[in-house]
Amino acid sequence: MSERTQDEKIKEAVRQAYGDVARRFVGEPASSPAKEPVERPSRSSCCGPSPATEASPRSDDLSALRSTTAGSAQSSCCGPSPAVIECSEAARFYSAAELTGLPESVTEASLGCGNPIAIASLQPGEVVLDLGSGGGIDCFLAARSVGPTGRVIGLDMTPDMIKLAQRNAKTIGAANVEFRLGEMEDMPLPDRSVDVIISNCVINLSPDKDAVFQEAYRVLRPGGRMSVSDIVIQGELPQPVRERLDAWAACVAGALDEAVYLDKMRLAGFEDVDVLSREFMSTDEVSEDDLRFFAAGQDGQVVEGEDALALLADAGISPQELGQKIASVKVTAHKPV
Repeated sequence: MSERTQDEKIKEAVRQAYGDVARRFVGEPASSPAKEPVERPSRSSCCGPSPATEASPRSDDLSALRSTTAGSAQSSCCGPSPAVIECSEAARFYSAAELTGLPESVTEASLGCGNPIAIASLQPGEVVLDLGSGGGIDCFLAARSVGPTGRVIGLDMTPDMIKLAQRNAKTIGAANVEFRLGEMEDMPLPDRSVDVIISNCVINLSPDKDAVFQEAYRVLRPGGRMSVSDIVIQGELPQPVRERLDAWAACVAGALDEAVYLDKMRLAGFEDVDVLSREFMSTDEVSEDDLRFFAAGQDGQVVEGEDALALLADAGISPQELGQKIASVKVTAHKPV
């Protein structure tokens, strides 16, 4: 399979997974039969810490990042599942004041791993671009900060997400927000047209992150800045995880080593690349069921129980070590003046 064909397969897998989420909020059927929700412990968090634990190490359980069956979508806030509403509690990352006035079709469709608005230092009159805008939560919060003299553009490659976001904007009356269909590897925006780029657990989904950062650099004005929440890896993941297309939709298989991620930003031309926070997935206890997400056989089918443990052992990594490789980070960078 050519690299281009594989990239397109990854994008289609992600597009379908997130499209299914959007269709649930607009009352349309999902593209695949619904699966039974998985049991999730009350303390689990999706991809990132709750506001109460943001400044301290993660103590969450790995089951927020697990799959129910091969090829199904995940119960991660970075990967939709039938239990996505249970998982994607926006209050994990946003304050009550931020969420005030936002309908459930915005807050419950929030699939991020952090709050990029909290680190963006948005100013009135600025033009903001949100990469992978989804249902629009970060766009609507940004719109409050930039005010009526500013403008917010949400970019998403999933038509159903654009439809949902546009409907949400109409419901809210967000006149200074618009949503565009397009890919972040080829942004439909002019050179030097935005002041700030934000993104929430989306860049890791791209199979061509070099293109994403190059495009981000292109559309930013001199002196512009980038503020993102994303998932990165410390070291390498076992190949069985990398090969899972559904794991791409859960922000894991496509995640880069943190150092590589940051280097790609610098190679695109960004300066002052800084990791403001780094939160790991704590896995003091990992059940056999949790391993189903991380372990897949060569045919892509789920490998469970002792077979999953053996597969990871063959890859030279324990379940606990695997969990400690996954981190949610907040990163800022600037385009030189």
